[in-house]
Amino acid sequence: MALLIQNGEIVTADSRYVADIWCENETITAIGKNLPVPQDAHVIDARGKLVFPGFVDPHTHIYLYAMGTYAKDTYETGTIAALCGGTTTLIDFVNPQRQEGSLEALEKWRQQTVNPCCDYTCHMTVSHLDAQIENELREVVLQHGITSFKIFFAYKDFLGMNDGDIYKTLLLAKELGVVTAAHCENAHIIDIRQQQFVDDKKLTTEYHHHSRPPILEAEGTHRLCVMSELIGGEVYVVHLSCEEALQKVIAAKMRGVNIHAETLIQYLLLDKSHAELPNFEGAKYIMSPPLRDKKNQKILWNALHQGFLATVATDHAPFDWQQRQMGKENFCNIPNGIPSLEDRIRLLYTHGVNTGKIDIHRFVDVASTRAAKIFGLFPRKGTIQVGCDADLVIYDPHVEETISANTHHMNIDYSVFEGIKVKGRCHAVTVRGHVQVRDGQFTGQKGIGKFLKRQPRSH
Repeated sequence: MALLIQNGEIVTADSRYVADIWCENETITAIGKNLPVPQDAHVIDARGKLVFPGFVDPHTHIYLYAMGTYAKDTYETGTIAALCGGTTTLIDFVNPQRQEGSLEALEKWRQQTVNPCCDYTCHMTVSHLDAQIENELREVVLQHGITSFKIFFAYKDFLGMNDGDIYKTLLLAKELGVVTAAHCENAHIIDIRQQQFVDDKKLTTEYHHHSRPPILEAEGTHRLCVMSELIGGEVYVVHLSCEEALQKVIAAKMRGVNIHAETLIQYLLLDKSHAELPNFEGAKYIMSPPLRDKKNQKILWNALHQGFLATVATDHAPFDWQQRQMGKENFCNIPNGIPSLEDRIRLLYTHGVNTGKIDIHRFVDVASTRAAKIFGLFPRKGTIQVGCDADLVIYDPHVEETISANTHHMNIDYSVFEGIKVKGRCHAVTVRGHVQVRDGQFTGQKGIGKFLKRQPRSH
């Protein structure tokens, strides 16, 4: 059915105006004032509300195996949660195990993408590199339309690679015209520090941060910058958490390195004191890189405002309270990750736009447009213009609610944002013109989400 959205205040990364939007055949086909209303159209009155392009989360883990256990969301629950929070496109990860092929891991991941309710794509992790994997990566890019790699300086014995293989992966990425996302921490020193804490019986959650301090994130970021400067190509720092790493990115930008950096909504609002809570409550806040000292928050907000940080993501990794118990006797065994897929947009709007830390256009840019541009989805996603997918978020800025695990849609039994008040709610959310959410609740059709094939950068 065709859809007409009337009288909404359309807000993109670079414009703001009141108009109607006509959606047909899954795309936006007209934008203007007082558009005619066909007899068979579905009409949404957006008067007094903001109309944003569907938001893009460039960093999620819906299907994730770690620490001997699996994350709790499925592609059904995860995409419903995303939509209820305004995210209409997510970029997940295929993570081959050390001796697993890229194509084998991709097929395993595809088998998990059942009943997706929003559109999605993925990054391909490179956990090892040899002639066979190189050939498979070429096929991943050219045949399967996956045009971003993920590399790890961290997790030495799991997904991490040595510097030589990372360098060769960056060379391959440049040749193929793909973006390389990187987790930047020094795996070797972290391993030594963790073992020291274990030997000293310092096993509680606060030692997670001590084992991987900001300087080790900065060192890993610096190595990525150096390699990229030598090679060229395009790189993307995931989950940047601290001033020390940010300084490395800014310095590299000033030297002409084609580098983007992402931060997470968690780093903007939470700090390391949460991971130090007694009675193992701090385990809910364990992630890598860790939550940092609160002083970093102002710096990260300013970097968003100034454009030094390109995106705000979630690194959504939903492990429930029972799974967290795996690390009760040793923080090294806590499954890492903070579930936040559903909360990102409302928290960013409330604590960013409403407080004046970022303006509303920057909000759209860092939560939608920039990720779409970096990862080859723009202008199909990330903006509102004729010809793009009819992914729209009609946002009521006047509704006030409180975040709670009792009401969220993520398949997780706690919320790290429990009790935080937010301003605004998704009045309606569409995916390619299909109305999937009404008043913050999923009311749409399961299984309509599509895998998005992307094109590599042209040379």
